[in-house]
Amino acid sequence: MFFLLIKYNTIFYFFKVFEEENYFDIILDFQENNCYIFEKRGGKMTEKSTPISEEIQLVIFKIGDEEFGVNIHQVKEIVRLVPITPIPRAPEFIEGVVNLRGQILAVMDLAKRLELPSRPRSEKTRIIVVEVEDNIVGMIVDEVTEVLRLPLEKIEKTPQIVESEIEQKYIKGVGKLDDRLLILIDLANVLSLEEKEEIKKIKEEEKT
Repeated sequence: MFFLLIKYNTIFYFFKVFEEENYFDIILDFQENNCYIFEKRGGKMTEKSTPISEEIQLVIFKIGDEEFGVNIHQVKEIVRLVPITPIPRAPEFIEGVVNLRGQILAVMDLAKRLELPSRPRSEKTRIIVVEVEDNIVGMIVDEVTEVLRLPLEKIEKTPQIVESEIEQKYIKGVGKLDDRLLILIDLANVLSLEEKEEIKKIKEEEKT
């Protein structure tokens, strides 16, 4: 298996390639004009030597000045902010819906969901499309910064200072990387059961 971030036209693609299965998991990522190869050995790309069972791969993003991480396996793609159609009587944190290549997608403002201050919308603002159980939803974040590997031993219980700012149910733990504190989001709890059902209804209504 190897990992590669390449640019095609104006879009960056992050590839996770399982050579044995000839399978590509593609995540769109708009970053700076660079191309990164995670590691190259003996003429071909390979993943880093740390066993995959002892680490987690995260998409890192920012809300305000805080850094967050979400498991890359739950991320479908990352897109630029596009016009959003508001939905009457939707929960306050639901911005509305977008049509993403023919798929109706409910979009939430993650800062509002977590009750955190955010930056004004800008060229760096992104929608992270994630899979929350049976729902595909978009999360508006201030900026997506990188994809990184975090050893499981670096993940700790959520400290009280973080719990005081964000409800505990939204957090899996925190990752410590050098002098950085990465708050790991628990996507399963970002939406309640009722909210998940409401999003399904919204998507069905927009299709008709």
